[in-house]
Amino acid sequence: MKIQTISFLQSATSLKDCPKSDLPEFAFIGRSNVGKSSLINCLTNQRGLARVSKSPGRTREINFFSLNDQWTLVDLPGYGFAKVSRKRQENFNEFVSDYLLNRPNLRGVLLLLDSRHPPQNIDLEFVAWLVESQLPFVLVFTKIDKSKARVVEKHRALFLQEMKAFSEGEPVTFLTSSTTGQGRGEIHTFVRRALEAGGA
Repeated sequence: MKIQTISFLQSATSLKDCPKSDLPEFAFIGRSNVGKSSLINCLTNQRGLARVSKSPGRTREINFFSLNDQWTLVDLPGYGFAKVSRKRQENFNEFVSDYLLNRPNLRGVLLLLDSRHPPQNIDLEFVAWLVESQLPFVLVFTKIDKSKARVVEKHRALFLQEMKAFSEGEPVTFLTSSTTGQGRGEIHTFVRRALEAGGA
């Protein structure tokens, strides 16, 4: 898939504020500091499309980007950042879950996981919620250039093993690096095929 046109649609802090659009949407989400903004910039070949910050939790709105006038990339706030109050965290979680559960044109969730670390409870809890909510998702392991390949594979296998406690079968997984561009083509192909199939 070649990204020819990109346009920022709008930001939203509630479901009612989301853009009125029938375009299929693919939502990106992950723990704060997982490398989401860097990966989005890599996937779109736009260095400054999503803000990259060393301070976890910078994305506090849902941001919508139209690609090729065919689909919408949705940048969701990261979960698990500690430098905001519990009340604000609850508000973020509420409107993100409202979007994920009730947005009719959402085709799939791309859940980002830091490949440098073994399974984290907060990620497993979120995956369990996706499974329980019957939301289609894939796992995207980030920063694979930061560890040896055997470490990345070990952490991927451990995560899939932990998932067996609450999920049947295994989700599609991608190994990515925003530095080297690895995995970019595979995710583009996934989105293209999902669009052609009419779903994720």
